[in-house]
Amino acid sequence: MKITSIMTRNVHMVGPDETLQRAAQIMADIEAGSLPVAEGDRLIGMITDRDIAVRGIAKGKGTDAHVRDVM
Repeated sequence: MKITSIMTRNVHMVGPDETLQRAAQIMADIEAGSLPVAEGDRLIGMITDRDIAVRGIAKGKGTDAHVRDVM
């Protein structure tokens, strides 16, 4: 099997200044539990649905908090 047969070509990313709500909306739209976080053309991290729930909402951060606050 070649990697090209299972890889994702159209990768959705989120910026560090996007809101948690926007990141969650993208995850819901593409039925994924994580997103790469990029600043310009540089990958700087990942955010997961667990990051949003545990490091965000459970700690009292609202949906308007930024991705960089919980990634």
